[in-house]
Amino acid sequence: MKHEKSYIILILILAFAVISTMNACSFKKVRMPPLASIEGIPGHFGKGRIIDLDKGKSISFEQLIDQLQSKELIFVGEVHDNPEHHLIQVQILQSLMARYGPLTVAMEFFDESRQPVLDRYMDDEVSETVFLRDVDWEKEWSFPYHFYRPIIFLSKEKGRALLGINAPNNIVKKVARSGLESLTPEERDQVAEEINLDNQAHRDYLMEVFKKHSHHHLLKNFDYFYQAQCVWEETMAENIARYLADDRGKMVVFTGNGHITDRFGIPDRVLRRITVNMATIVLYPLTERLIINKNMADYVWLTSGCSSGGHRGRRPSKHKIESGEKIENENNTRKN
Repeated sequence: MKHEKSYIILILILAFAVISTMNACSFKKVRMPPLASIEGIPGHFGKGRIIDLDKGKSISFEQLIDQLQSKELIFVGEVHDNPEHHLIQVQILQSLMARYGPLTVAMEFFDESRQPVLDRYMDDEVSETVFLRDVDWEKEWSFPYHFYRPIIFLSKEKGRALLGINAPNNIVKKVARSGLESLTPEERDQVAEEINLDNQAHRDYLMEVFKKHSHHHLLKNFDYFYQAQCVWEETMAENIARYLADDRGKMVVFTGNGHITDRFGIPDRVLRRITVNMATIVLYPLTERLIINKNMADYVWLTSGCSSGGHRGRRPSKHKIESGEKIENENNTRKN
């Protein structure tokens, strides 16, 4: 009997120890939800919040759409493989069209040379299957088409125009390998006439990106890498400015966050060419404690960090879009 009691006591002690250990482990695994704060402003913001960085406070979706009424040019960023971002973009586009009527949609995901293909599809001259073949979606962009289809479909049904604004991929890649001076006169004519390489803040930002990608054989020379980024952004800015000079209707531009963060990618390069009332909206995955620079954008929409995962030729992106990722991964895609 005495031994039985001792045995029971021992079992209880062991059980208590196991439960205590499990509780301790569970406690260690509990993480505080990620929160964001704005530099120099008290308070915190969680996922789902839309932050007006100028006022330093969160606003509702309806307030966001209201505040975009006076804007002729609206940039909406994304992390390319984040499905939530594409849902938000469609929500923004639908609401803008419902409130302000048909507008022009410009997309990073098509280069300017594909404009005749876009026009034929918008005019119902070709099927969606033919359209995807003619723009060579799988090779030229390769992120899942279903992410972008609602925007393209909405533009086709209710928009004024759908614009491809990017530089041809083969030219950007050539600049990344061997610099602007390596372009032939015919190649040079396919990108922006004026390419400014003197923005030190932009260079510093892209130097951090370059360090994460410099292991790749295409990205050994930072100056060439930087020139390639500027070819992208100056060409997109030139195409946007050229269109707005002829048609001052409202335009929404969809592009990766890295091209609009701090405005020194595409937005400031547009303003160098044309005076236009614009707004930038960065869709930012909140995965850790974050301090937001007030100059990042006009609005930041905090989202989850979900990713579509390893679809063809792509690695899941981190919490911020990295501008250099496209150069590296397009090369991997073409090799597959």
